[in-house]
Amino acid sequence: MTHDHGFEAKAAQSALASEFEEFMRAFEAFKEANDERLAGIERRGATDPVVTDKLARIDSALDETKRSIDQMVLKQARPAIGGGTACTSAAIAHKTAFDGYVRKGETSSLRDLEAKALSVGSDPDGGYLVPDETERTVNAGMRSLSPIRAIAGVRQVSSSVYKVPFSTSGFATGWIGETAARPQTGTANIAELSYPTMELYAMPAATQSLLDDSAVNIDEWLAEEVRSVFAEQEGTAFVTGDGVNKPKGFLAYTTVANASWTWGNIGYVASGAAGAFPATDPGDKLIDLAYAVKAGYRANAHFVMNRSTQSVIRKMKDVDGTYLWQPSLEAGAPSTLLGYPIAESEDMPSIAANTLSLAFGDFSRGYLVVDRVGIRVLRDPYSSKPYVLFYTTKRVGGGIHDFDAIKLMKFAAS
Repeated sequence: MTHDHGFEAKAAQSALASEFEEFMRAFEAFKEANDERLAGIERRGATDPVVTDKLARIDSALDETKRSIDQMVLKQARPAIGGGTACTSAAIAHKTAFDGYVRKGETSSLRDLEAKALSVGSDPDGGYLVPDETERTVNAGMRSLSPIRAIAGVRQVSSSVYKVPFSTSGFATGWIGETAARPQTGTANIAELSYPTMELYAMPAATQSLLDDSAVNIDEWLAEEVRSVFAEQEGTAFVTGDGVNKPKGFLAYTTVANASWTWGNIGYVASGAAGAFPATDPGDKLIDLAYAVKAGYRANAHFVMNRSTQSVIRKMKDVDGTYLWQPSLEAGAPSTLLGYPIAESEDMPSIAANTLSLAFGDFSRGYLVVDRVGIRVLRDPYSSKPYVLFYTTKRVGGGIHDFDAIKLMKFAAS
């Protein structure tokens, strides 16, 4: 078995290396085709449809290959539940009791364990808490699958609402001599930010034969079933959520021109053209966006956009003829723009008139994801016979944490 596993790992690594080489070759072909397109514009003042079509095909192939690479890397990095992790006797007992509940609906052991732990979640009508290791695996998988969670700040809480005071102006500070009189410090302006956690649910179904199969790791099966669904739902909410029974996305806040930015709003930089980048020196607008963010935030900043926006930007060069977009130097690492990593989020809007299709900033300081501890499962063998449903819930909140850390590009003339 060990030999087989080692062979599979080597084969997977070889396939990943081959796919990455193909990705790099595709990018070189993309640059050649784009250079040919630009040369045609200079010579004839118009694009050659044949060259444009060729460029579009290569661009699409680049995206598909990158998606395949990301999936390979994710699969290789996915941890197996129980893979060598030390377990306490309590954790083993919880895992065993949970396994019995999922497979056969046995509840007595879980009720006893949660009662001993004085768990607030021991109400059987709401289901039972999954083992801690399963919860960690789901959360780790969601971090890999949810682009905003991967770059945002994350807090775990035990209450339904997370509140944190935040200074919008800061305290008065300065240098002073050892014997000089101490001036009275000014009072900072404090805002209280509140992040309620909302219930996110999924309902995977299983056949009784799957549940009866002792070779199937039920914890892994459940984690696999729910994490991608959870990640997709929360990924959308973190970008565009309205805050009603879901997190509030960073695009849902009031936006203002960055020159008029005030606390509580998100500043934007105009692209200079309605629904597009300007025809002349479009890369300058990307630089304007990057430098709209203060230096202290740029060190850990990311660009956030969807694939269609990335396709537009991929064609841009600087004054020296170097492409602003660059592929990652190793499989699984993000591509970069102006040297900053790109987080691909398909929930970002595509470029159109007045859209906010591009974001830049330090999301680890600018956006906060709040996870309430505990994932719950309620077994339902009745509603969809012969299948057994597992109503699985977790509570998640999210919202802007530092309004100065994230800036947007609005695709408008001003």
